[in-house]
Amino acid sequence: MAMATLTLLPALSFPLKNKPQLKTKTQFKHRSSGNVETNTIISNALNSESSLTHEQNPHNKSISTMNADFNSLCKEGRLKEALGYLQVMDERGLAADDTMYASLLDACGSAKALAEGKKVHAHMLANGFQQNMFLATRTVDMYSKCGSLADACLVFCDITIPNIFLWNSMIRACVTNGSFEQALIFYRQMQQAEVQPDKFTFTSVLKACASISDLEMGREIHNHIIRSGIEADDYLDSSLLIMYAKSGNVEIARHLFDRMPRRNLISWNAMIASYVRSRHGDEGLKLFSQMQLAGEKPDSVTVVSVVRACSDFAALRLGKEIHGYIVKTGFESDRFVGSSLIDMYNKCEKVTCARHLFDKMPGRDVVSWNAMMAGYVNNLHFNEVFELFSQMQVAGLKPDSFTIVSVLQACSHSGSMGNGKGIHGHIIKSDFASNGFVGSALVKMYAKCGNVEVARQLFDQMFQRDMISWNAMIAANAENDHPNEALRLFSQMQLVGIMPDSITIASVLPACVSLGTVEQGKEIHGYIIKSGLESDAFVMSALIDMYCKCGTVDTGQRVFDKMSIRDVVVWNTIIAGYGMHGHGTHALKLFYQMQQEGLKPVHVTFISVLSACSHAGLVDEGWKCFDQMTRVYHIKPELEHYSCMVDLLGRAGHLDKAHEFIKMMPLEPDAGVWGTLLGACRIHGNIELGEHVAERLFELDPETPGYYVLLSNIYAINNKWDGVAKVRKLMKNRGVKKKRGISWITIKNRVHEFIAGDRSHPHSEKIYAVLEILSGQMKDIGYVLDKNFVLEEEDD
Repeated sequence: MAMATLTLLPALSFPLKNKPQLKTKTQFKHRSSGNVETNTIISNALNSESSLTHEQNPHNKSISTMNADFNSLCKEGRLKEALGYLQVMDERGLAADDTMYASLLDACGSAKALAEGKKVHAHMLANGFQQNMFLATRTVDMYSKCGSLADACLVFCDITIPNIFLWNSMIRACVTNGSFEQALIFYRQMQQAEVQPDKFTFTSVLKACASISDLEMGREIHNHIIRSGIEADDYLDSSLLIMYAKSGNVEIARHLFDRMPRRNLISWNAMIASYVRSRHGDEGLKLFSQMQLAGEKPDSVTVVSVVRACSDFAALRLGKEIHGYIVKTGFESDRFVGSSLIDMYNKCEKVTCARHLFDKMPGRDVVSWNAMMAGYVNNLHFNEVFELFSQMQVAGLKPDSFTIVSVLQACSHSGSMGNGKGIHGHIIKSDFASNGFVGSALVKMYAKCGNVEVARQLFDQMFQRDMISWNAMIAANAENDHPNEALRLFSQMQLVGIMPDSITIASVLPACVSLGTVEQGKEIHGYIIKSGLESDAFVMSALIDMYCKCGTVDTGQRVFDKMSIRDVVVWNTIIAGYGMHGHGTHALKLFYQMQQEGLKPVHVTFISVLSACSHAGLVDEGWKCFDQMTRVYHIKPELEHYSCMVDLLGRAGHLDKAHEFIKMMPLEPDAGVWGTLLGACRIHGNIELGEHVAERLFELDPETPGYYVLLSNIYAINNKWDGVAKVRKLMKNRGVKKKRGISWITIKNRVHEFIAGDRSHPHSEKIYAVLEILSGQMKDIGYVLDKNFVLEEEDD
C-alpha cells in the first residue's frame, strides 16, 4: 500500500521527500486525501498581526517567550495562532522541537481538528522527524482522536521498528475507533515482532475481546498475562473481570471479583452488570447491597444496571424502592438513569407512570424518547408511538435507528401500512436504508401488513442480510401462507453460512404445520438437537406445537416429558395441543399438574384450557376454570377468554345463553367474538340468530369472506337457496371474494401444492383420472356429496 500524500504548508521551501511504496502490516484500505488548500490557516494567522499590539506580535518576541506562548496557545486550543507561530519560526530560521510538535498534535487531537493535524504532521515530516518514535506515537493518538484510523495505521507502518509505546498507541486507536478485530491482529503481530506487551497493551486487547465477546481470545490473553509475570493492578484486574463478564462467563468473572484485593467502582459495576445481562438480576441486586455495605458509593452506571434488573423481572415494588433511592441520591437528573426508569415502568406495564417521568425529564435526549416509544410498542399503545414520533421531530431531535425501528414495530403490530410507507420515505431521505437493523424492521413491517412482495423486494435489495433480516423474511412467508418459500429460505440461509437461531426455528416450524409435513418438522427437530437448542423453552414450545398440530400429539408429549425445565409457555402449548384434538380431560389433568408443580397460570394458559373444554364439550369444567381465573388468580378476562366461553356454550347448543353472555360482557365484543357465535349457529343451523349475528359482523368487518360463507352455509343447511343467492350477490357487490382452497402433500421430501380448479401440476391429467375412478368407487358404496357447506364461486 502506498503511503498517502501529505500536503505541506505552502510557506515551506523544502518539499516532503517521496516515500517508497510500503507493505502495511494490516488490512486497512486508505484513501488518499489529495491536494488540499493549506495556506488559509497560516494566512489568517499572519494577517491577524495587524490587529496585534507590539508585545503580542510573535516577530517581536524572544525564543523563550515564543515557546511559552506557543505552549499556552496549544493548551487553549488556539490552533490557527499556534500554526502561525510555526510559520514565523520558519521565517526566522528556527526549528520546532519534538515537544512543540507534541503539544500541537495533542491540541489537534483534543479539538478533533483532522485538517490541522495533517498539516502539523506534514510540517514534522518536512523537518526530518520521520522516524521519531515519540512523535509517531503522538501522531497516531491524534489521528485516533480525530477518527481517522487509516491515517493512524499509515503512520504506524512507516516506522521501521515500533517500540512498545507505539504498539500500544496503535492498538488503543483500533479499540477507540471500534475496530476490535484489528486491535487483536496488531496484538498478534506485536508478539511475532517479539515485543513484550505491558499492562497497557493487555488492558486494551482485553477491552477489544469484551466488546466482541471473544472469550477464547480473552482466555489466551489471560494466560499470557500470567506467563509474563506482570504485576496486576486494579485497572488490569477490572479489565479481566469485564472481559469475562461481557463474554458471558459469569462464574469466572465472580471468581476473579472475589479474589480481588481491592475492588474499585469499575469492578463492582462490571460484576453487577454481568449478573443483569445474564438474567441473574437477583444476584446483581444482592451485590448492589454488598457494595453499599463495603462503603463503595454507586454511580449512575451502577444505578442503571440495578434498575434494569427490576425491569427484567417486572419487579415493580422493588423498582419503586430503587426509584426512591435515586431521588434521595440525586441521580434522577441523569438522563441515562431517567431513561432506565422509564423502561422499568413500561416493562411493569405502568405506562402512565413512565409517561409522567418522561414529561418531567429536563433536556430529554434521543435515548429518553426511544425508551418511551419502545414502552408504548410493548404495551400496544401504537397511536401514542406515532404521536410521540411527530412530537420528537417538532422538538428538533433527529431520530436514530432505534427510533425508526420502534415506529416500524408499531406499524407492524397495528397493521398500519400507511404510516409504514411514510416511515419508509423518511428512511430513504435520512440514509437509514443501508442500516441492517432498520432494513430488517422494514421487511417485517411490510410482511406483517400482508405485503410479502414488497418485503421480498427489500430483502433481495439488502446489501448485507443478517440473522434478523432472514428471520423476518422466513416469518413473513410462514405467516402469509407461503410455507414452501419459508422452508426454501430456511435452507438458503444455511447455504450462505448463517446458522439458524431460536427465532428462526420458531418461525419456520409453523410452515411445517401449514404443509402438514411432519417429516420436515422432524428434520428441524434433528437440527435443534445438533445445535444444542433443546434447552431453549421458546424453541421446544414451537416444536411441541408443530407435532400437536401435525396430529402427532404423542410425539409432542414425549418432547415435553424429556424437558428438564418447563416454563409456563411450554405447559400452555401441550395443554392447547391436547385441547385441539378434543382430549379435554387430559388437558385439564395437565392444567392441574402444572399448578401442583408450583407454576402460576397466566392469561394464555386459561385460553388454552377454556378452548380444550370447548372442543371436548366440558361446559361445567369450563365455567369452573373461568371462575378460577378471575376469583383465584385475579386475571382480568380479555376478549379471547370471552370468545372461548361463547364457543364453549355455542358448541354445546346453548346459543341463547351464548348470546346473553355476549350482551353481559364488560368489554365491547369484537368480530372474533361475534364470529365464534356465528360458527355455532352454522353448526346448529340457527337461521334467526345467525342472521342477527351476521348483520353485526358485516358492520364490524365487511371484508372478511369467512363470515359470508358461514351465513351461506346456514341457509344451505336449511335449504334456503334464495338466502345462499342473496349472500353471493352481497359478496359480489362488495367485492369480497372467497379464497380458493389449497392443499399440500409431501412425497419423497418434495411438497406438491394443489389449488382448487388449478391444472398447472405436471401430472394433473393422471391425478384427475385417478380422482374420477375414486369418485366412481365412492358413489358405488353409497357416498353422497354434502354441498351444504360449500359456497360455489361464480365465473367472473
